[in-house]
Amino acid sequence: MQTALSLETIRKDFPILQRKVRENKLLVYLDNASTSQKPIQVIDAINDYYKNQNANIHRAVYALAEEATEAYENTRTKIAKFLNVQKREEIIFVRGTTEAINLVAYSWGRQNVNKGDIIVTTEYEHHSNIVPWQLLTKERGAKLEYIGVDDNGELILDQLDSYLETGKVKLVTFSQMSNVLGTITNTDEIIKRCKKVGVKTLIDGAQSVPHMKVDLSKLECDFFAFSAHKMLGPTGVGVLWVRKEVLETMQPFHGGGDMIREVHKYETTWNDLPYKFEAGTPNIADVIGFSAAIDYLNKIGMDNIRNHEIELTKYALDKMSKVKGITIYGPKDIAKRGGVISFNFHDVHPHDVATIIDKDGVAVRSGHHCAQVLMERLDVAATNRASFYVYNTKQEIDALIGSLNKVAELFKL
Repeated sequence: MQTALSLETIRKDFPILQRKVRENKLLVYLDNASTSQKPIQVIDAINDYYKNQNANIHRAVYALAEEATEAYENTRTKIAKFLNVQKREEIIFVRGTTEAINLVAYSWGRQNVNKGDIIVTTEYEHHSNIVPWQLLTKERGAKLEYIGVDDNGELILDQLDSYLETGKVKLVTFSQMSNVLGTITNTDEIIKRCKKVGVKTLIDGAQSVPHMKVDLSKLECDFFAFSAHKMLGPTGVGVLWVRKEVLETMQPFHGGGDMIREVHKYETTWNDLPYKFEAGTPNIADVIGFSAAIDYLNKIGMDNIRNHEIELTKYALDKMSKVKGITIYGPKDIAKRGGVISFNFHDVHPHDVATIIDKDGVAVRSGHHCAQVLMERLDVAATNRASFYVYNTKQEIDALIGSLNKVAELFKL
């Protein structure tokens, strides 16, 4: 990895990678699409807040409160710069991608989606980008439609055209990268087609933002959501970006402290953006920890991270394709996929596979990955999934391959 930090140096920053598991096996962590590990810099930032700055924000003028507020708001500024957002008030802190999408469904959806309208999503979405729209469309008498996935794991965009031609579509919402197939969505093309007919777009960036450079000034979507915990940051922190002119039309999602300007017995006026959408005491410590995660990613460089994962994924796909009895899902073109590989062994249940390789200290995800609509499309109940990040190595992939060969041998594949 050509970066300011060598791979060896990077790995030393992650205490958990030194852990021994099971029968004294060194941990090989390959479940990064679920959550990433945290460098010591992030852990220290959270610890430092509780030791030296612990106070509520936006509410007091004493030293601790002012320091905590400055650190918290500094994270918002860093995120805006990280995504090339010019207006920091468009950055809203939430608990994660799930809450961000629910906020849009509640605050924008219930104002704009009516009987007979259509919301369009895709067959490879995470449940958090399906269930909120099911709830909304059922409540409003609208309809939820899906863009299908072809046999190569890519979206069938001609289906989008047929929905848009109805003139009834209010929103198209999709993942920038599939958490199962690793498919990198052709976001520019989808947005271009939607803008042509005045349809708004929401992008689930939970899998893309941690692994590739995202420039919201160029994407031209209307809503964008992602989570800190998948990009070296803490759990319980997410970001919703909304174009300001859209955000100003939306009603609050939660009511309470800090999101208000004045409260009287029968009337309340709202705070300025973005605070109108940040009710109550926020997750201060973890937002500050997220700041350290962004610093860490910036030091490595997002282009370097993407190139590292391309190299790892190409290496892994080549090695895995030679394992007996294995089926690999997703695009064959390495440029069209992220560092995610889902696979199965014929009739061997994915949980059995994961349990066997766990004995070698190799951690992969098994299950439906919160993507049961996609599992139905693939005609499987579940898959195994190996997913890579900045600290993973080819040696760890070799360890995975060794364990997979044991599975093939055990089940005589």
